[in-house]
Amino acid sequence: MKKLEYFHYLSEIQKDNIFFKRPAPMSKNVAREQLAYAVGAALYMPAIRKDIASMIIHQKYKEAVTIVLDLEDAIGDNYVEEAIEQTVSHLLAIEEAMLQGQLNWDSLPLLFIRVRSANQLKEVANKLGTSIHYLTGFVFPKFSTSNGREYLHTLRDVEMSVGTRLYGMPILESSELFYKETRYTEFQTLSVLLKEYESSILNVRIGATDLCGLYGIRRSSQSTIYDISVMRDFISDVVNYFGRSFVISGPVWEYFNNQQELREHEEQIVSYYNTGLLNETLLDLTNGLIGKTVIHPSHLKVVQSVNVVSQEEYLDALSILENANGDIGVLKSNSQNKMNEIKPHYKWAVKVMTKSTIYGVYHDKYNFFKILTEAIPYSDPIGYER
Repeated sequence: MKKLEYFHYLSEIQKDNIFFKRPAPMSKNVAREQLAYAVGAALYMPAIRKDIASMIIHQKYKEAVTIVLDLEDAIGDNYVEEAIEQTVSHLLAIEEAMLQGQLNWDSLPLLFIRVRSANQLKEVANKLGTSIHYLTGFVFPKFSTSNGREYLHTLRDVEMSVGTRLYGMPILESSELFYKETRYTEFQTLSVLLKEYESSILNVRIGATDLCGLYGIRRSSQSTIYDISVMRDFISDVVNYFGRSFVISGPVWEYFNNQQELREHEEQIVSYYNTGLLNETLLDLTNGLIGKTVIHPSHLKVVQSVNVVSQEEYLDALSILENANGDIGVLKSNSQNKMNEIKPHYKWAVKVMTKSTIYGVYHDKYNFFKILTEAIPYSDPIGYER
């Protein structure tokens, strides 16, 4: 049975060749500060699908660490109740698999449900019964000042009533947050609210599809969200208001190769569409975003591989933390190519060390491109998961 850790599917020889420091095992029960970074590439799937529980129990996608069962935009309004019942069925099947030993806490993915409202959160929680213990939390779409407190208060109430730790992940995707005439008032109020419920917040997520839709804008498969000026501006403000206290997750990438292309080029993870994803994920990291919403299993390894720490970054971070005793203010990097200032780079170093525990550290001369282009088997990517 696999452990819940990044790149667990690699052989011991492959891990030795790739990692200077291997990724560590994790579960929903690790400290919130670490779990926030561990969410990584979150695979969204319509909760109405009938094969989700089977996929999780039999570990169909071995790269999948975080899975979100979607009751919101992925479900037609006429099928919401059916999707809720299917969600309950999935969690009951997972609970049964846990009790029978087909799954255990060391192998269970981080599971979330994206609900439509606080009332639906309460309804779903009541129907789940004891199977709610296997959830990591809930995702809150269109989170704003009009519904934010209700979402978070309901989450706390549910958590107390069921007796298990549950986290919330708000998605910033509402018009009042996007329009400049209301954005800063909204952000100021939300920043106070999220700080009040900080221990319950795992990630703050960005809903680029809804926001671009307000202006009839859509990025192409070979451009990035940062090429859209209104989105670049919005992401900057999100990081400014919330990035000091919370992990900000990158927006969804919506392109994937069709089934024929995937079959013809099954070993080529860096395909036409995934090149755009790779470029955008690199820009996410540059701008302080960690992880990403994904809607296809072929996206998982791309996002995960980029989040692995380089050996140069790791040694710089280690040097900064080891010398943060007040004796010196600046020192030359281990690679002899930059200066490391203790105070300005301290928070960066803490983040790097946290990521190094979760995603691991590449050996010198190894990088994300090599792990994506070497002939390392990965899950069958055929199938539209969103």
